[in-house]
Amino acid sequence: MLAATCVSTLVVNANTSAVAILLPSISEDTGSPVSTLQWAVTGYSLVGAACIVTSGALGDVLGRRKVFLGGLLLFIGSCVLIALSDTGLGVILGRCIQGAAGSTILACGLSLLTIATDGDDRLRAVTLWGAASAIGAAAGPLVGGLLVDSTGWQGLFWIDALIAAACIPVTLKKITESKDPNRSPSIDWLGTALVALILAPLILGFSKGADWGWGSPATLLTFVVSAASVVGFVVVEQRSAAPLVDLALLRNRLLIGGTLGILIGAGTINGLMFIMSLYFQDPATLGLSAFEAGLATLPATAGLVLATPFIPKLATRLGSRMVILIGFIAMTSGFVLFLGTDASWRYGAFVIPILLVAAGMAFSNGPCSSMATSAVPEDQVGSASGISNMARYVGAAVMTAIVAAVYSATITDRTASGEAADEALAAAFARSSLVLAIVSALGIGLALLAGRHRPPEPLAVDRAASASSTSHTLPTPAPGSPEREAVSA
Repeated sequence: MLAATCVSTLVVNANTSAVAILLPSISEDTGSPVSTLQWAVTGYSLVGAACIVTSGALGDVLGRRKVFLGGLLLFIGSCVLIALSDTGLGVILGRCIQGAAGSTILACGLSLLTIATDGDDRLRAVTLWGAASAIGAAAGPLVGGLLVDSTGWQGLFWIDALIAAACIPVTLKKITESKDPNRSPSIDWLGTALVALILAPLILGFSKGADWGWGSPATLLTFVVSAASVVGFVVVEQRSAAPLVDLALLRNRLLIGGTLGILIGAGTINGLMFIMSLYFQDPATLGLSAFEAGLATLPATAGLVLATPFIPKLATRLGSRMVILIGFIAMTSGFVLFLGTDASWRYGAFVIPILLVAAGMAFSNGPCSSMATSAVPEDQVGSASGISNMARYVGAAVMTAIVAAVYSATITDRTASGEAADEALAAAFARSSLVLAIVSALGIGLALLAGRHRPPEPLAVDRAASASSTSHTLPTPAPGSPEREAVSA
């Protein structure tokens, strides 16, 4: 069970974090502009946001093993579709399907572990799952870059498909089926569709607003449809027998603060990784190969994973609010340093801002995830983690779309005005960083307004949850719960 769930989680997260590095190579092979291929990133997150809670509910009703296997099969199919695609549309479609598959594998894989184990065994299993999640997210850009230079960008998807396929016989042979007999058989399909209907026009509006005109009827229509869908979502959730989001939880100040912190952190780090992968590989700037670009992101990804396990202890001493505040100050400072990006900059000039952003993400994201799940009663932890995981996908989708639009529009404007390509690209990176700095600064205000929260002494599972918090919120034993008390004793 550990092999099937942890390996599949590692592969999903490695695949997710690697794709931005592949975009220049995919663009060259398919002839699709990167401004269009950004939908391969945002589409994945958009569908993942809509499916992360629904897939878990389907597992409870239909059987967790069955839905987990469905996720694996869907993931394999999406990998094959992407690898065989010779057009950008095929890649984008495959990635959207992969968003549903990936969120299903993550949600149901973790459920299989927690249902089939208890006590110390459960904590060990969840700790390993969290570690696999973190390692996959950190290794993705490096592995993706290595495969682009050795096998072509398709190699990542063929290998991922083979590894996912190897998990199927293990799952069939070693994992028993489980359901939740107490859960309502109703599935909130309408709520799921409305999440997608909120995000899709919103992302389209941000992506095309500069081309269409921000005051044009087409752009305004996208935002109106998105706003109307928000209203519809609230109405549907109030009337649903098994709502996608329990709106009563949104009255919890700590949960909302933690969730918004997750959204801001996930959005800004994904936006940065997107523009870095493009800027570092552009021949007019650093001209790095895909592998070199993946290696260049290592201070951010590896530093993040190595630093986060130490944060829970610090949060216990200083309180979550102070640690989150330090995190967002560091992130904002890193983005502010990027505002000075110049065509003359070599890679060394980027290292300190990258490290600041990574350190800030480590400080803010783990405590935000912990706060979001520990602020609710034990029987609502699953719902709280579902909300925060949805927020993570939403942040990644929306901020990547915004940053991609700013980056592309700035290059077009500066090039049209006669600037050299390297200067236009540097200006685009700086202007995109300004957007990220502003959004990150909102996290500083959020931390100042957040309620006080001091987590208990961390266990190994808390450290694993902190390390994996960039890609998934891992529910941990609540303060005072018998499970935590037994382990602490």
